[in-house]
Amino acid sequence: MAEQTAPGAQRFIPPDADTIDELRAAAGGCRGCELYRDASQTVFGRGDESARVVLVGEQPGDMEDQKGLPFVGPAGRLLRRAVDDAKLDPKQLYLTNAVKHFRFELRGRRRIHQTPDQVHITACRPWLVAEFARLRPDVVVVLGATAAKALLGPSFRVTRQRGELLPWPASAQHPEDFQRVPVDNAGEVADAPPTRLLATIHPSAVLRADDQDKAYEGLVADLTVAARALAGKRRVNRSS
Repeated sequence: MAEQTAPGAQRFIPPDADTIDELRAAAGGCRGCELYRDASQTVFGRGDESARVVLVGEQPGDMEDQKGLPFVGPAGRLLRRAVDDAKLDPKQLYLTNAVKHFRFELRGRRRIHQTPDQVHITACRPWLVAEFARLRPDVVVVLGATAAKALLGPSFRVTRQRGELLPWPASAQHPEDFQRVPVDNAGEVADAPPTRLLATIHPSAVLRADDQDKAYEGLVADLTVAARALAGKRRVNRSS
């Protein structure tokens, strides 16, 4: 059973971290909630800081926990195929999860996925905020309900607004967390350029669907909306 409270990740985030690599190194020692006790390792985001698209999923799965990389299991392979079919450039993607440790239930020798509770989402959210402070995406794609809760709040329903382009960071539950970003290594900050966010189902939902072909087509259709928005948006140069 999940603990009712957790200290949260904020105390483990170095205030002087200037890069994603520095955040990733610090995340290896995170004890912000109890999930670190049973997980093999922290699974942080991967991709270039200049990536034009940030995809946010739920949490690492069994294979991700073993390899230390997000989206390398069955859902990740399906996502890569959907990205290709939607004509998104995989080199322009940054992949991460709302929760950085694998939550599971042990059944014999098998580790069965368990959905993170709100306490885990809240405890791990500072890592997402820290990641976004170093990223300048043109489009943010939220994959599934857990990621939506982390960024958009518990009242957001993916089923109601999937495939719809929303203003970002204005649509965030706490926009102020994402509005100010560093512009250099001397501590200067500025307003983050406004962009767009799109929510869709998690690729694991496709794998669980009764009609996988239809579910997959829906995922590709949503990602195609993101790809078209990306194509119509001129790239903003980074000043840092």
